[in-house]
Amino acid sequence: MTLTLYNTLTRRKETFTPLQEGKVKMYYCGVTVYDYCHLGHARACIVWDVVRRYLQWRGYEVKYIQNFTDIDDKILNRAREEGSTMQAVAERYIQAYFEDMDRLNIKRADAYPRATHTLDGIKRLVYELEQKGYAYPADGDVYYAVRQFNTYGKLSGRKLEDLQAGKSDRVNVEDPEYQKKKDPFDFALWKGAKAGEPAWESPWGAGRPGWHIECSAMVRDNLGETIDIHAGGADLIFPHHENEIAQSEAVTGKPLANYWMHNGMVTVDGEKMSKSLGNFITIRELLDRPTDPMAVRLFVLTAQYRKPIDFTDEAIAAATNGWHTLKEGLLFGYQYGKQLGFEEQGSALIPEVVQRFEEEVDDDFNFPGGLAVLFELAKELRREGNVLVHQGKTETPPEQLKQQWHTLVTLAQVLGFEAEPEVETIVDGISDTEIENRIQQRLIAKKAKNFAEADRIRNELQNQGITLIDQPGGVTRWHRN
Repeated sequence: MTLTLYNTLTRRKETFTPLQEGKVKMYYCGVTVYDYCHLGHARACIVWDVVRRYLQWRGYEVKYIQNFTDIDDKILNRAREEGSTMQAVAERYIQAYFEDMDRLNIKRADAYPRATHTLDGIKRLVYELEQKGYAYPADGDVYYAVRQFNTYGKLSGRKLEDLQAGKSDRVNVEDPEYQKKKDPFDFALWKGAKAGEPAWESPWGAGRPGWHIECSAMVRDNLGETIDIHAGGADLIFPHHENEIAQSEAVTGKPLANYWMHNGMVTVDGEKMSKSLGNFITIRELLDRPTDPMAVRLFVLTAQYRKPIDFTDEAIAAATNGWHTLKEGLLFGYQYGKQLGFEEQGSALIPEVVQRFEEEVDDDFNFPGGLAVLFELAKELRREGNVLVHQGKTETPPEQLKQQWHTLVTLAQVLGFEAEPEVETIVDGISDTEIENRIQQRLIAKKAKNFAEADRIRNELQNQGITLIDQPGGVTRWHRN
């Protein structure tokens, strides 16, 4: 089986061949830390988390880097509103980011470089661009000369002449920044210091870096001049990723990334998410409703990662129901393993199921196809669980059930789905021993024809989430709801 992925740069699916056999260098353009993360961030972070997990599952050693943009006008504006500092705002929302992503079971990256920690690399890159004739200083600023880079637009497919036609009516010629540029398409690599804003010394005077140069420098500092996969949201293709390519490749003469991958956007009830429309939903707001984090992960992964996805109440309800099905399968061994005589883990995987799962996901990270394989296993285990509850035994050999369960648990973890027994229901509720004692008391009451007492015990257990099933021969089975 061969892993293929859609490369935004070539606009086609390609066989994945890493630069170094068995190893993958992957960079994801992370968040600008001026607010809580929203549904769009949730989708992107879940998608690239699972891409990384799957690459590791397929045997690759993945070095995964995700940046934080901690210098930005939005951060400065938030700091002014709060009477705070850029650093304080960034630190608060970086901490909030980790809290939200931990709840979504997103694995930590290998490193989280920040723009403020990469200033030497940024200044070095700007200097090299200037030396090679791709950048020019202008009254404290430094700009990238877009027309010097002959292949500008190769990622987005946009041509400068087409952009020129649509831009003329949007340009403010009175803007001081516009007047400094030699060409309207040139963009800032370094911004001269402004009153009241943080600034760092540089060969061009005090100032701060532009947004695009930050990622070029962080990729180079952490992963080298060429990487395997550069990932991000589709909204970053132009101008951010296009500008990254222009900056990095002008200096190195090498491809910045061999594969460019982009996830689709999230809409809410068919409309673009925005605060002005009142449909702006943060991750913590959604999870605090409450919504199960695994249902959010399932909602994201049921859609093809490159396509838009629409968040609705109905969609999240369907995902929640789907998660309940998957969760039942994942909990099967915990609930019935003792009864069936097998340990919680430690069984061979079912080769045919693993092969089907890999065949699906190998096709451009087809997570919906992989999920379909998981749901088949989960539904089979749920059926077997119902048989065990009502009949006390099953015709399926325990070793086969153990293998099915272990396969489900293992493949679910590849997609980031995990479920464990809710210990608190046993600790805070009624123990197995107490349940058995109450069933014995009920049996004694029935033999004494004290049916009112027997019904009282049944109802009492029912209120505590315990269902009794009377079977022929005076046997009573039970299960937790």
